[in-house]
Amino acid sequence: MWVEDWAPRAACKSQQPDQLFVRGAEQNKAKQVCTSCLVRTECLAEALDNQIEWGVWGGMTERERRALLRRRPNASWRKVLEDARDSTGVPAQA
Repeated sequence: MWVEDWAPRAACKSQQPDQLFVRGAEQNKAKQVCTSCLVRTECLAEALDNQIEWGVWGGMTERERRALLRRRPNASWRKVLEDARDSTGVPAQA
């Protein structure tokens, strides 16, 4: 099931934004917040579909998201990730 209003359920909702919009090795700490997030897939789809350039979203850095966008520039990431999750029953990891 896709969660439309996912932000209030995000594991990072209580984090300071400065902790998610970091560079270098600090990004690995920010990504750890996402590992147990129940709406990680929705968050990642939001960032990919809207080409958000900064911060960690859905457990991926800007660089990781750019690589996905280069491989599938016209994809509807919500559909891709939702279909992947539906077919496996497990949240998609892009």
